[in-house]
Amino acid sequence: MNGYWYLKIGKANEITDKKDRMIYRSFEILPGLLSWSTLGLLALFSFTRPSWVAIFIIAFDIYWIIRVAYFYSHLGAAFSIMKKVRKTDWHEKLESPISPMGSAHLGGKLKWGQIYHLVILPFYKEEKEVINQSIEALYKSNYPVNEKMIVVLAREARAGEKAKKNSEEIQNEYGDKFFKLLLTEHPDSIPGELTGKGSNTAWAGKKAKELIDRLGIDYENIIVSSFDIDTVAPPDYFNRLTYVYLTTEDRLHASYQPVPLYFNNIWEAPFLSRLAAFSTTFWALLNQERPNRLKTFSSHSMPFRALVDVDFWMTDIVTEDNVIFFQCFLRYDGNYRVVPLYYPVYMDANVGKNFRETTTNVYRQHRRWGWGVETIPYMLYGFLKNKNVSLKKKITYGFDYIESFWSWATNSFIIAVFGWLPGFVGGVEFKSSILAFNLPGITGGIGQVAFIFLIFSAFFSINLLLLKARGEKNHKKKKFAWLAFQWLFTPIIMIALVATPALDAQTRLMFGKYMGFWTTPKHRKNNH
Repeated sequence: MNGYWYLKIGKANEITDKKDRMIYRSFEILPGLLSWSTLGLLALFSFTRPSWVAIFIIAFDIYWIIRVAYFYSHLGAAFSIMKKVRKTDWHEKLESPISPMGSAHLGGKLKWGQIYHLVILPFYKEEKEVINQSIEALYKSNYPVNEKMIVVLAREARAGEKAKKNSEEIQNEYGDKFFKLLLTEHPDSIPGELTGKGSNTAWAGKKAKELIDRLGIDYENIIVSSFDIDTVAPPDYFNRLTYVYLTTEDRLHASYQPVPLYFNNIWEAPFLSRLAAFSTTFWALLNQERPNRLKTFSSHSMPFRALVDVDFWMTDIVTEDNVIFFQCFLRYDGNYRVVPLYYPVYMDANVGKNFRETTTNVYRQHRRWGWGVETIPYMLYGFLKNKNVSLKKKITYGFDYIESFWSWATNSFIIAVFGWLPGFVGGVEFKSSILAFNLPGITGGIGQVAFIFLIFSAFFSINLLLLKARGEKNHKKKKFAWLAFQWLFTPIIMIALVATPALDAQTRLMFGKYMGFWTTPKHRKNNH
């Protein structure tokens, strides 16, 4: 790891060299500067050069339509694949001879019965019901969990006695149902750490390594899954994961990403939380179709060998689930990727004690996700230090990440605000021009196209729910009709609870106001 010392740098203020610190700091400023420059210049030119803004808006609207059409075409393709994958009996597939291509990838050595699964579940003050549901789902897995699964229930010491009691009760209930069930306690206030999920998960991973070393299990035979505590894995998840792992070429240099579906409590969630959850799911499902752009997010799986090689997750950042990909990518000089599983895991939508709390929590959750922008300076600084990553990969990943966060923070504002602003503030000369006369019609046409896409969104959301609800009796048609209607509120949600928190996060990073980790509260109104 000595030659890769920069893998553990998460902030500019951690760098002692003045020149390098300034370089890293400039990378932290870059995303917010790009977003604010875009919005600021559009606002300024709406007054001084309204025709420029109008031409830009027309070009941007055309670009946006093409991009969204591309989005939905891939979303439909990914959904079709996921339905097919979901219906497959993956335990039976593991028992059957693997395809000739798969056998070539295996090298004829590693068999599925040799694969162990290490599942890390970090938690803070979540209720026992939430933890139980996740543990019970692991126990009901079709994989031989009593022989091949190590579960680590990772508790924060600061969570107090109730959390400790909950973990001990789960140990008593499930301790003999898995190959190993390990309880860990992450100490509070370790120097250099940011208190939160990343440092807790890393601590648990290192404790698991001590156990694995005592057991003498080969690291290459272990797949580690870092799951949020509300993650409910379907019975065949680990069979599917094992199959993909065994049939993936160069499997030790890849992470494996499921599709997070925030459906555990979807009918309890207010409409704004429900729409935000579906938007995140659509984004994750879309990226399954774009493996060159797919990164680790939230609950993910990876080879234990790779995790040990990068010395576990970062402990001083908020979005360790994103950064772990670039830790591995840089450690292996660009020879690392994310393989899509096209398989779901179920998680909680954001539900507070009341509507106001839910709204606040959705904003804070999206701001935390938007803080994934801290990956950009980490990535760019790593590219600067690692001369072995190809220039093509540096440009591809660099542009993709920067453009993604720029779009996240700006596109909703560009469409909603600047399509009409020049017509209001552009002056008499512009207002009397043909361009000004046609601009409202063009932006109105965009609205009509957007409405068509909202219909597609409603269709996909209902079908995703039906995929989970197959065989359940508590979902009535009127609920689905109400869900479809709620998509009309999407423009408000996208500005207030998606774009604004992303811009908020970028602004904080731009001014060096580093965020701490905020744990999303879990509230359940009904039993599932």
